[in-house]
Amino acid sequence: MAFTLATWNINSVRLRAGLVGRLLQEEAPDILCLQECKSPVDKIPLEAFAALGYPHMIARGQKGYNGVAILSRLPIREVGAQDFAALGHARHVAGELENGVVIHNFYVPAGGDVPDPEANEKFAQKLTYLTEMRDWFHADRPGRAILVGDLNIAPREDDVWSHKTMQRIVSHTPVEVEHLAQAQDAGAWVDITRQDIPEGQLYSWWSYRARDWDAADKGRRLDHVWATPDIATAGHSSRILRIARGWEKPSDHAPVFASFDL
Repeated sequence: MAFTLATWNINSVRLRAGLVGRLLQEEAPDILCLQECKSPVDKIPLEAFAALGYPHMIARGQKGYNGVAILSRLPIREVGAQDFAALGHARHVAGELENGVVIHNFYVPAGGDVPDPEANEKFAQKLTYLTEMRDWFHADRPGRAILVGDLNIAPREDDVWSHKTMQRIVSHTPVEVEHLAQAQDAGAWVDITRQDIPEGQLYSWWSYRARDWDAADKGRRLDHVWATPDIATAGHSSRILRIARGWEKPSDHAPVFASFDL
């Protein structure tokens, strides 16, 4: 089975249903994983997506916040959803394709603005979330699996516009990078994007606060595609659809793509 998947923090699936439809029509991934859907599951416009050839959906949602969904051309069945850090948030859902590959769709907490777990409860929750991800992967080592989503951490120096500046900013602080690395190592996850594009600045998020985000280009690679070692060599053709950040009323994230021949 060969398929292409994309992951995209859509920042409201109902508000940006038109952009989702545009992506499905113009780029036609077989599977689209969305984060920050900000919608109860029954309010996600599945009929519109089904009309475009995506009749299958598994999701976790809540009103106004968080939310993850997997839209698919291919049959997919839900196989779980984890509530790490006991936040009661819709931040993870997993689905299994007919070939046995499991796709995990994650939305890791952003962590607020202050990178101090004692002064900032949200930052403490983020670190706990990542620790529990690590422990889960240690306890039940994944196989034939793909993990995607907005992990809200840019781990490498070339995943941010300025490593020196960003070390003091939530999403690239050393403690976050280390926590993410531990979770990645626990599952032996391979970063497919960087397997394909090993060198150079690479971003998937640009702040709404930038008057001209494209010219300023102060981005971060917060959105990721990982795979377990047994299928990582089947991953290829990674890319970030930067142009989508410039669509009308866009998300502040751009979709990240990868293809797999399995």
